[in-house]
Amino acid sequence: MSAPSAAKPPPFDPGDPLGLDDLLDPEDLAIRDTVRAWAADRVLPHIAEWYERGELPGIRELARELGRLGALGMSLTGYGCAGATAVQYGLACLELEAADSGIRSLVSVQGSLAMYAIHRYGSEEQKRQWLPGMAAGEIIGCFGLTEPDHGSDPAGMRTHARRDGGDWVLSGRKMWITNGSVAGVAVVWAQTDEGIRGFLVPAGSPGFSAPEITHKWSLRASVTSELVLDDVRLPADAVLPEVTGLRGPLSCLNHARYGIVWGSMGAARASFESALRYAGTREQFGRPIGGFQLTQAKFADMAVELHKGILLAHHLGRRMDAGRLRAEQVSFGKLNNVREAIEICRTARTILGANGISLEYPVMRHATNLESVLTYEGTVEMHQLVLGKALTGLDAFR
Repeated sequence: MSAPSAAKPPPFDPGDPLGLDDLLDPEDLAIRDTVRAWAADRVLPHIAEWYERGELPGIRELARELGRLGALGMSLTGYGCAGATAVQYGLACLELEAADSGIRSLVSVQGSLAMYAIHRYGSEEQKRQWLPGMAAGEIIGCFGLTEPDHGSDPAGMRTHARRDGGDWVLSGRKMWITNGSVAGVAVVWAQTDEGIRGFLVPAGSPGFSAPEITHKWSLRASVTSELVLDDVRLPADAVLPEVTGLRGPLSCLNHARYGIVWGSMGAARASFESALRYAGTREQFGRPIGGFQLTQAKFADMAVELHKGILLAHHLGRRMDAGRLRAEQVSFGKLNNVREAIEICRTARTILGANGISLEYPVMRHATNLESVLTYEGTVEMHQLVLGKALTGLDAFR
C-alpha cells in the first residue's frame, strides 16, 4: 500500500519560521494587523523623539484612539469592552510593545489593572460609572499598589484607610504608578481593620495628588507618577465590595503579567528585525555582515528564543481562554520571555555596533525599556520563588 502523497510545505518565512500564524484564525489576524497598522502610523514616526524628550505628548488622544480600536479592557465583556479572547489581547500587546513598552504599559495598566479590578471586584454601580468611559479612552485609570518602601512585599504596605462615620479616609503614598498624573480615577489598595481593600479615588479629590516622576532612563515615553493621599475622604461606596485581602491586587497583577508575556516578545521582535535589516546592508571586509558565520549564529539563536517565546505566549493564551491558566504558569512566561527579550536586544545591539546605541534604531530604546519590564509586576527573583515553591512544595518567601 503506497503512502499518501504529502502536501508541499509553504516557503520558509524568516518572519514566522515556525509557521505560528497557522495557529491564528482570520479574526485574530485582523486584530493583530489593525493594531500593528495603528502603531506604525501613530507611534513609530514619533517614538524616538518622545523617548529622547522623556514625555508622551497627546496621551489623552492616544488613549481615545486606542479606545476606538477596542484595545482598552480588550478581554473584558460588557460596559463597552471588546470581549476579545486572551490570545487576541496578547497579540495586541505584542504589536504595541513592538512600538514601545510605554505604549503597551498604558494599555496594560488601563485594562488589565484598573479596569480589570473594577470589572471583577466592583459593584454594578461602579462598573457603570467608570468602565464605559475607560473602555472608550475618555477616562484614564491607574493602579496604586507599589509603595516607596514596599514593592515585592505588598502585604507590608503602609497606606491605610480608616472609617470615619459613613466615609473612608485614606492616607499614604504609592510609587512608580503608570498613568498616575493623567488618570481620572486611581484604584488604590490600602490596609484597613478588615484587611487590604481597594478604593476608587477620583482625580481632584481633596488631599489627593499625583506628581510625575522624571529623570528616568527607562520607559521615558510613559507617564510615571507618585500618588500622595493626605487624608483623602471618600464615600462608603468608593470601596470595591467584592474582595478583601491580597488576592484582589495579585489577581489583577496576574492578568497584567500575562500581557507582558506577549509584549516583551514584541520588543524582541522589533530589535531582531532591525538587526536583520541592518546586517543585509552593512558591509565590512567587502560583503554584508549578515554573510559572516558568527553573525548568522547570533540570528539563529535570537530567532529560536524569540519564536519559542511567542509559542509559549500562545500556549498560555489558549489556557487562559479555556479557564485553565494558573498564576505559576504566568510566572513561567514572564520570567522566561522578558529575560530572553533583553538578551535578544543586547545581541541585536552587538550586530548594529556603535549604531546600536543611536535612537535612529529601536534596539537600545527597547533594551532600556525592558529593564523596567523585567522588574515591574514581579522581579526575576519573585517569579523564581513562585516557581520554586510550586516545584518543591516549600515556601521560601518567609
